[in-house]
Amino acid sequence: MIMNEVSLRALEPEDLDVLYRIENDRELWDVGVTNVPYSRYLLHNYISQATGDIYADGQVRLMIEHEGTVVGIADLVNFDARNLRAEVGLVIEASRRRQGYAFDSLRQLASYAQQVLHLHQLYAIIGEDNSSAIALFEKAGYKKTAEMPEWLFDGHSYRSAFLLQKIL
Repeated sequence: MIMNEVSLRALEPEDLDVLYRIENDRELWDVGVTNVPYSRYLLHNYISQATGDIYADGQVRLMIEHEGTVVGIADLVNFDARNLRAEVGLVIEASRRRQGYAFDSLRQLASYAQQVLHLHQLYAIIGEDNSSAIALFEKAGYKKTAEMPEWLFDGHSYRSAFLLQKIL
């Protein structure tokens, strides 16, 4: 695997096209919680209204860049202020996968969560059939701590998922 150093940065208005493409990629809907298309208008409003403050928004979305090009998106969602934890979401553009961007993004996201946001824990819920994502998160120090039977529904059938946690 090639290691590619990335940087994480806040959303900019110029990210609308990338955000639109990723949010409306139906192939990703089965690995996330999205199941409807988003309009450019809604995404434009989201970008303009997001404060970047996890306490105000309950989430933080960061663009993943390599050498000035956006290669993906990293999210901290379902922020729990009392218990100082958040769920991780990560998407790397299809043409950029398996090049080390995801691993470096998880490493930097954990550092940001610990050093800047002062979170205690990050977690991810990953479908049992997504072995590459499970392997990636385990390589990044996440531990499989629970199996959740019939947790994910793809419109036809239910799939089990794993909860993976990283204590910071």
